[in-house]
Amino acid sequence: MALTLTEEQDELRAILRRFLSEKSPSAAVRRWSESEEGHDPALWRQMAGQLGLQGMALPTEYGGAGCGPVELGVVVQELGRSLLPSPYFATVALAGQALTVSGDGTAKARWLPAIADGSLTATLALAEESGSWRPEDVTAAAHRGAGGWTLSGTKMFVIDGDSAGLLLVVARADTGPALFAVEGGAPGVTRARLDALDPTRRLARIDLDGAPARRIGPDGDASAYLRAVTDLALVALAAEQVGGAQACLDAAVGYAGIRVQFGRPIGSFQAIKHKCADMLLEVESARSAAYHAASVAAREPAALSAPAALAAAYCSDAFTHAAKENLQIHGGIGYTWEHDAHLYLKRAKSSEHLFGAPVTHRARLAELTGI
Repeated sequence: MALTLTEEQDELRAILRRFLSEKSPSAAVRRWSESEEGHDPALWRQMAGQLGLQGMALPTEYGGAGCGPVELGVVVQELGRSLLPSPYFATVALAGQALTVSGDGTAKARWLPAIADGSLTATLALAEESGSWRPEDVTAAAHRGAGGWTLSGTKMFVIDGDSAGLLLVVARADTGPALFAVEGGAPGVTRARLDALDPTRRLARIDLDGAPARRIGPDGDASAYLRAVTDLALVALAAEQVGGAQACLDAAVGYAGIRVQFGRPIGSFQAIKHKCADMLLEVESARSAAYHAASVAAREPAALSAPAALAAAYCSDAFTHAAKENLQIHGGIGYTWEHDAHLYLKRAKSSEHLFGAPVTHRARLAELTGI
């Protein structure tokens, strides 16, 4: 499996890095994260119209570019590196991938073109009060009546759930867990923004009280399909974490080269050298894990569970450790509100537990490998 990028994928990475360096400086990230929308709508349209990012991993017959999880990983890695506040992860990495692998042609034709052109934002609502992302732990109920499906229950920690135009909700039908599409403004839907740790990624609580819904995906118990969707989400999040960890490493090494103590740069001290070397090893190992998982997702999706669990566990730890070490190397200035170190630490800790703590993914990996 590929552990490095092709020439075309590396060029995509370079283009995105230049674009985000120009369009998403630190001051803009802070301003957008505090705004009513939570992102810059003009930049969102530019991402779709000029770069085609929203359709990058969507099929060509629905307005996408026909790329896959590897190219999507390149995009979210650069977005994670810049901490761009954007509904991209929820819309494309979660909802877009869920629709793409659903096998539901009608649903894909209805919603994917609007996702691809940037006119529709969407998200995936699976976790509830427990925070579990396992389909078997879902308690929200789906009822089928003469007028179609309705949903009742509460969803928690829904990424961009307070603003998404389309909600893909996991609920329990009489045959088992299944995926349902609910319009964001439908009757019976109440949404509230949560006070999240990470200001650059908005989370929401969604209460459903007889909300009208349309079933998506396979009939019967859709647990296997939903596990495939969550594995794809883990792979995308791992790539984003690699981008954030790389940003922390770059910032720490850069500061160690210019901060002078006792007449010489602190980067010349053995303790700082060891910290930076350990960070580099972990970031590069995380990158390999994320690239491998994305490559498996593209070429052999049936075998994705173990690589996804490995990437989720390792990349979460690597990002959090890099964010902490970056703050330590910066010393006092790293603890100030004006410095970006705290923003990366907040994103790292939030992402670490977003789809389950690393220990959960390590336990799943052990189970899958028979340990």
